[in-house]
Amino acid sequence: MWLYLSKKLIIFNSIKLDIQVKIMNQFETEIHKTVNFIVQKICNERHLLQQNFIKCIKGYHITNNSPINQTLWEDVNSTIFMHSNIKVFNQSNGSHQSGMDISSSIGNISNKSCKYSRNKKYIDISSYRLTTVCNNKDCGIPSDFINEINKRKNFDYYSILIRDEDSSTDFITYDWLFIPSNHYLFEPSSYLWNKSTGKTKSNIGNQTGWNTNTIEGSFMKIVFSMSSQLWLHIEMTNEIKKYIIASATISKSSHFDFISLFEKLSL
Repeated sequence: MWLYLSKKLIIFNSIKLDIQVKIMNQFETEIHKTVNFIVQKICNERHLLQQNFIKCIKGYHITNNSPINQTLWEDVNSTIFMHSNIKVFNQSNGSHQSGMDISSSIGNISNKSCKYSRNKKYIDISSYRLTTVCNNKDCGIPSDFINEINKRKNFDYYSILIRDEDSSTDFITYDWLFIPSNHYLFEPSSYLWNKSTGKTKSNIGNQTGWNTNTIEGSFMKIVFSMSSQLWLHIEMTNEIKKYIIASATISKSSHFDFISLFEKLSL
C-alpha cells in the first residue's frame, strides 16, 4: 500500500512539474515574440532613441534640480518618442487612473519611475490599488485580484525610468527600462499568492495583505493599509537588464531658473 501511494505521489509531482515547465515555456515563447516585435519596431531608431533620451534628460535638468518623477516621465517619454519618429496619439496627462499613459505607434505604454536600491540590485514599483477586490474587511482570493489586474492592463509595455542618486556626488544616473507588460516576472499569475498576517499588537494574527513566492529574485505583494496597493519587487538580473534601452548620467545642478532662461532665449 505504501509503495502504491509513493508511486502515485511521484507521478503526481512529475505531472505538476511538467505543467509548470510548459507554462514557463509558453511565457518564454510569448516574450520571445514580443522582443522580436520590439526589435522590428524600434531597432532602426535605437541610436536615435538613446541620443534623444540623453538630450531630453539633460534638457530637463538645465532648469531643474529635482529628479524626474512619474508624472514628468510621461511628458519626457512622449517628447523622446516624437523626436525619434514614433507617433504619439494620446497621453493621460498625469491622470491617476491606472493603466495606459501613452498611446503610440509602437503600442500602448504604462509609465513608471522608481529608484534603485541595494547597490542597483533591486527596484520597487507601485501599481494598481485593488480595494474593490481585496481589503481588510474582504480579503478576497487570488483569482479575483489577478483577473482584476489583467482586466486593467490595457497596455503593451512598461516604460520605466530608474534613477540612481549618490548623495556623496552631484550626479544622478537614469536607466530606461522598456519591457513587455506580459513578461513573466511582471505577470501576477506567474506567482503563488499567500496571505500576509500582522505582527504588531494591533493586528497580530489578522490578514494584512497578500504576498508571493520569489521567482529569480522577484516577488509581488498587496498591502491592505496602503489602499490595497500592488507592489512589484524586481531583481535586476541579466534577464531584466537586457531591456534597458538607454542610460544617462548628468549633474543635478541646474544652470538656469525659469526667469534667466526666458531672458537668455529672448535675446
